[in-house]
Amino acid sequence: MRYTTFGRRSGLRVSEYGLGAGNFGTGWGTGAEIDESRKIFERFAEAGGTLIDTADGYQFGESEKFLGEFLGAERDNFVVATKYTQGATPGGVSVTGNSRKNMIRSVEQSLTRLGIEAVDLYWVHHPDRITPTEEILRGLDDLVSAGKILHAGLSNFPAWRVSWAAAVADARAWAPIVGIQVEYSLVERTADRELLPMAEALGLGVAMWSPLGGGLLTGKYRRSSAGRLTDWNRLVHREDNDQKVAVVDTVLAIAAETGATPAQVSVAWIRGRATPGVTHLPIIGPRSLAQLEDYLGALDVELTAEQLDRLDTASAVVAGVPHGVGDSVHNAVLGGVADRYLPRALPVV
Repeated sequence: MRYTTFGRRSGLRVSEYGLGAGNFGTGWGTGAEIDESRKIFERFAEAGGTLIDTADGYQFGESEKFLGEFLGAERDNFVVATKYTQGATPGGVSVTGNSRKNMIRSVEQSLTRLGIEAVDLYWVHHPDRITPTEEILRGLDDLVSAGKILHAGLSNFPAWRVSWAAAVADARAWAPIVGIQVEYSLVERTADRELLPMAEALGLGVAMWSPLGGGLLTGKYRRSSAGRLTDWNRLVHREDNDQKVAVVDTVLAIAAETGATPAQVSVAWIRGRATPGVTHLPIIGPRSLAQLEDYLGALDVELTAEQLDRLDTASAVVAGVPHGVGDSVHNAVLGGVADRYLPRALPVV
């Protein structure tokens, strides 16, 4: 396992995989019992993994409770990340959302379940479309000042809100936004349009959840519907268009060429797209020790440039407007004259 800092806006050191603990517990009716969860946690640690990513709502709080038991005296060897927005248990309007009231309530309860004094990385899980950005940022800054959290990030937020939040926090000398969390895989690459270029420009770390497209990229749904598709039927991709069929075909073909599993090929592709100075960190979410071993095997898979290109081509998304407009205007109107005066790209500051 290799290590990196989580983006350029913090010195937080993390392993190249994050262990998603959404399957720790069975409160949702599916997941791993405590003994299997412990085996997953211990094997991940043995492999050198340090970042554990959970949320107050995962398994209605069971995930945090399990993780609190597992950390024990080794807590300082791990980077603990959790989230708030949804709440651990169903409740009224005051116990969900991103308000300062719910933020303070949620972090205190998470700290109790986890049995720790401070969360290393605290995520706002989802935008609630109500709470002002300034209220969220000031609340996070207060939690940093109080020593309840060390770093803050935004999960599943659109690029315009993240960039606005980062700018406001910087302008007011509040605790910075250090990273984003977003779904990303060979069958979900729309983050390439705005979110990933924004993160690179601003120096944000990127945690990428569901790197196997809810299991689609393993190829198992071509043989059976067993898995998340039937057990949970949420956050799952299906081969419902020609491109997804082509992507799975390509993954399976490269798996046959390399001797790796389709899951390993899919995660190796994300690792192969790493950009110098940018943290692209897959959040793996195994439900069993066998699934974790499959993920860990991807650390030894090196895809060729030709194989990476085939996967890139099969999975590419249309950038859409306004991407490409500037180039067409430059070529058609300016005729390249500006090349003698203006740099093609300004340095990131």
